[in-house]
Amino acid sequence: MPAKSSTPMSLKDLQAFMDASPFISSSKMQITASDPEQETLTVSMPLKPEFERAPGSGQFHGGPIAALIDTAGCFALVMVLNHGVPTINFRCDYLRPAMNTSLRAIATVRRAGRTVGVVDVDVLDDSDRLVAVGRGTFGSQAG
Repeated sequence: MPAKSSTPMSLKDLQAFMDASPFISSSKMQITASDPEQETLTVSMPLKPEFERAPGSGQFHGGPIAALIDTAGCFALVMVLNHGVPTINFRCDYLRPAMNTSLRAIATVRRAGRTVGVVDVDVLDDSDRLVAVGRGTFGSQAG
């Protein structure tokens, strides 16, 4: 297994790392909670007009939801390993439409192995309804 950092990245440092990505920054994703002991990370994302399935619909398109899953999973491992990780693969299942709501992704690290990490992600709306679930596989070796 890779060595986990004895000093986990602070929420502020994690957010700064996320904000360094123009795509993530433009999406307005924010880390709202991090728990290195439980290996969970929570990321929120508002509904923006650019994210709507159809103009004025108030319904999230699946692409931004998938991006939220990928980003939350990636940064859950960044929190644990203290370095960037590339996405190898991820999947998402959409369970219900996300309408006129912001989204909250709760990422849980299932394994941070020597070469591969696996993270499960639940995506909830403002009413705490599960709207999507995902699983990401990420490279876990330091670059």
